[in-house]
Amino acid sequence: MSSHTPHGGDRPRFSGEVAIVTGASRGIGFAIARQLAAEGARVCITARHAEELERAVLALPEGRAIGIAGKADDPEHRARVLDAVADRFGRLDVLVNGAGANPAYGPLAALDLGAARKTLEVNLLAPLAWVQGALHHSDLGFREYRGRVVNISSSTAETPSPGIGFYGIAKAALSHLTRTLAAELGPEIRVNAVAPAVVKTKFSAALYENEAEVASRYPLGRLGEPRDVAVAVTFLASRDADWVTGRVLTLDGGLAAVGGTA
Repeated sequence: MSSHTPHGGDRPRFSGEVAIVTGASRGIGFAIARQLAAEGARVCITARHAEELERAVLALPEGRAIGIAGKADDPEHRARVLDAVADRFGRLDVLVNGAGANPAYGPLAALDLGAARKTLEVNLLAPLAWVQGALHHSDLGFREYRGRVVNISSSTAETPSPGIGFYGIAKAALSHLTRTLAAELGPEIRVNAVAPAVVKTKFSAALYENEAEVASRYPLGRLGEPRDVAVAVTFLASRDADWVTGRVLTLDGGLAAVGGTA
C-alpha cells in the first residue's frame, strides 16, 4: 500500500510513517507522541531538558522513538532534529508543533516587551520555522509523502483570558498562520490546529489551582486531559482527515458555548 493511500483493515493508521513532536517530554506533547507511536508511527520527540526527554523516550514503545534535546526556537536545534530524522528514518510525514511558552503573567499595560518577544519566538515563529525546515530538507520528502502539520493553539486565541493576554495574542497569530499555510501549501501539505482550553498539565497548573471551581464552569464538568488533545491531533494528522485543512479545532469541554474563558 502506498503512503498516499488511506489506511484500511487492521493496519495501524500511521504504519510506516514518521513524526516529529516538539515540546514532548511531558503533558500534551508526550500524549500526542504516545498516541502516534501506539498507532504505528516512529517518532522523534524534542524538549528543552535532556533528562526529562530521555525518560519520555523510555516510556514510549521500544525502538519507535528518539529524543533530541533543545529549544524549539533554536535554529541549530531544528537543523539537528531534521538531519537526525532523515538519517534514522529517511522520511517525514507528520509535524506537530507542540512546544509553547508563556514567560509573562499580568495585564498588557505592564507587559515586559522582552517576554513578549520570547512568547512570539516560541509560539509563532518557531512553528513557522519548523514547517520551513521540513519543506526545504531534501532528504525528508515532506511534500512527496503528503505531509501533515498540526499546530497546538489555544482557546485563549479567541477569547481574552485574564493574565495571559499576550499568550492568547501569540496563539491567535498561530491559528491564522495555520490557515495561511494551509492555503499556500495545498494540495501536497495539510495544515490544521487544535485550540484547547485548560488541560491538566504542569504548564497550565496555575490556571486550575482550585480544580473543582474551575471545572464547574465547563458544561462537561471537567478539565481537559492530555489524551483529549492527543486523539484530536492524531485524527487531524491521519489519512482519515484527508479532506480537512486550514481548520482550528476547539477543544474546550463546551466552555465557549456558555461564554466562558480559560
